[in-house]
Amino acid sequence: MRIDTAGAVAGQINGLSVLDLGDFSFAQPTRITATTRLGSGDMVNIEREVKLSGAIHSKGVLILGAFLAARYARDQPLALGASLVFEQSYGPIDGDSASLAELCAILSSISGIPIRQNWAVTGSIDQAGHVQAIGAVNEKIEGFYDICAARGLDGRQGVLIPATNVRHLMLRDDVVGAVRDGRFAVHAVSSVDEAMALLTGRDDVDAVVRARLAELGKLRQKILAPAQRNRQARS
Repeated sequence: MRIDTAGAVAGQINGLSVLDLGDFSFAQPTRITATTRLGSGDMVNIEREVKLSGAIHSKGVLILGAFLAARYARDQPLALGASLVFEQSYGPIDGDSASLAELCAILSSISGIPIRQNWAVTGSIDQAGHVQAIGAVNEKIEGFYDICAARGLDGRQGVLIPATNVRHLMLRDDVVGAVRDGRFAVHAVSSVDEAMALLTGRDDVDAVVRARLAELGKLRQKILAPAQRNRQARS
């Protein structure tokens, strides 16, 4: 599987899924990508379109659409179309623990601001943009740590987790040692804005997203204006 642990890419993020084999669980980093375009508020969950998305994952994607509409389109239509996919995933996906990563990928795609690929993200999101607790937090951190360690820790790699999961941390000794020595990091976040600031190194992502959506809204209105005039003329 292709997993980037260096560089920065717009609309791409490392999510963390967990595989269960009997009594044993381990994490598998997953590349999640988002594309955005001029649209009418439609959110395409590609996993759902091919019947690989479970009900909870589908609910999480719908919540992302609700967040975008509530924050950016209270007084006007959301002139955005978006698509989400777990790259190189060929089996069922369920749960909402990737919804924070998915939302970050969408915001990155809208703004054009790249996400640092040396980070992986886990967390659920609500309609207000608050980050919520998830399960298997230790396995998820260790899964991304293992791939980074295999490639060589450089002190810039790490994982973002929900702040409400800090009390559940019980990591392997090698991970604890790497964090203590500054070779790996675990950051706790409470909101999507905190996550985007860490992932991009910028604190103006929200403003850039608002400006871009305003541009799309004007473009959509410009495209629709001739059709509206024609309907008015016919009536």
